[in-house]
Amino acid sequence: QVQLVESGGGSVQAEGSLRLSCTVSGDRVSSLYVAWFRQAPGKERQAVAQINGYDTIYYADFVKGRFIISRDNNVNALVLQMGSLKPDDTAIYYCAANPMWVPQPAAASEYKYWGQGTQVTVSS
Repeated sequence: QVQLVESGGGSVQAEGSLRLSCTVSGDRVSSLYVAWFRQAPGKERQAVAQINGYDTIYYADFVKGRFIISRDNNVNALVLQMGSLKPDDTAIYYCAANPMWVPQPAAASEYKYWGQGTQVTVSS
């Protein structure tokens, strides 16, 4: 059973930076299809960034050039480095993982395992 635990959320002013981490247990992060999603109040959960096999990466248009997704195999974690944050980035951020292939971009329903989420709040 894979377990995911996010950390690193918090409050930051616009144009600031945050680094989210998702610690993985029960499997190697290097062998999983992994992703970050976010959900703002009253909105649907949306994909932010994903890593598939052969480390192919997808970014949603609204984060391209500002966020970087990566695997940290040394600590078995998924990382999301967020920069140039905007108030519209305010949401709960979730990491997700699946042991089998998923399309890219993949919908939330494609991922079997989820973390509990971490709140990111960006003020203007």
